[in-house]
Amino acid sequence: MSAIPVKGCSYEENYMTFAEKMIRKAVAAQKRLVLAEGTEPRTLQAARKIKDQKIAKNVILVGEVNAVKEAAKKVNVSVDDMEIVDPAKSPNLDRYATEYYELRKAKGMTPKQAHTDIQDILRWGAMMVRLGDADALVSGAESTTADLLRAAFTIIKCKPGVKYASSCFVMVTDKKDYGVDGSFIFGDCATIPNPTSEQLADIAEESAESCRTFLEVEPCISLLSYSTKGSAKGELIDKVTAAVAMLHEKDPDLNVDGELQLDASIVPSVAAKKAPGSKVAGHANTLIFPDLQAGNIGYKLVQRLAGAEAYGPVLQGFAKPCSDLSRGCSVEDIVITCAITLSQAAAN
Repeated sequence: MSAIPVKGCSYEENYMTFAEKMIRKAVAAQKRLVLAEGTEPRTLQAARKIKDQKIAKNVILVGEVNAVKEAAKKVNVSVDDMEIVDPAKSPNLDRYATEYYELRKAKGMTPKQAHTDIQDILRWGAMMVRLGDADALVSGAESTTADLLRAAFTIIKCKPGVKYASSCFVMVTDKKDYGVDGSFIFGDCATIPNPTSEQLADIAEESAESCRTFLEVEPCISLLSYSTKGSAKGELIDKVTAAVAMLHEKDPDLNVDGELQLDASIVPSVAAKKAPGSKVAGHANTLIFPDLQAGNIGYKLVQRLAGAEAYGPVLQGFAKPCSDLSRGCSVEDIVITCAITLSQAAAN
């Protein structure tokens, strides 16, 4: 991820980097951020930067108070102006436990178990967001993606009308003739291994919303394949075309097409030959990969061979914003991920 711009940067909007734009959005929105891993050293350092740059209105750290303060002291970070929440001693414990029990009782959860389980830092952070005590959740510097997703799926849940949460990457390249001045949304590159047609349709819809939020333009969505408009046949292609049909039926105004090969999606001269008449071909800014293998390989190829900046994975489709970090993340990675997630909160 890109380095964090200095506070007070005076670049005009058109010349801002993606990171700078997300930070500006977050500063303007002034939303409340909960960092579930309140004793993690990089998270504490990032929290200090977020607070100093006014990227969030409030920064909430989850953990036992003395443990958080001791961890902060070790990395020379002051947390005096941040809220520290110890689930075991919080006045919200009973309220959160009751809500968690109601969510899980059909799965055999007991009130006693709910009271214990909700004290897990990820569940606690997710419940803060669910109940409106925070606007966005970020974790993952030491927790696994699977742990965060479990908390998000069981507590935050998907937004109305969405069955399957997914993820996207914001890809920023120097190829200004393609996408949005060289930038694209890639989905899904991190969450759903082998999506069905219905799941592909959900990924496309949520990626469209991510395009509006992050690239600030209307989406032009291509569902990718090794075939363009019937140039090949097979089950893999049928899955993609079925998803496109679902999208057209659900939202006729959505600018989406497929199946399209990558070159037909973004290169006008190729599109004119392979998909004449398509409003998407040659102009796509949102690329939907047919499965996780293709998506993961695709974004890493663009990142490594084209020198693109890859921001993400950004989770999408949840009722409230939450984001996962790589356990190898830097302090700067955490800051920009928080800014991105707070920008999603501003768009909700």
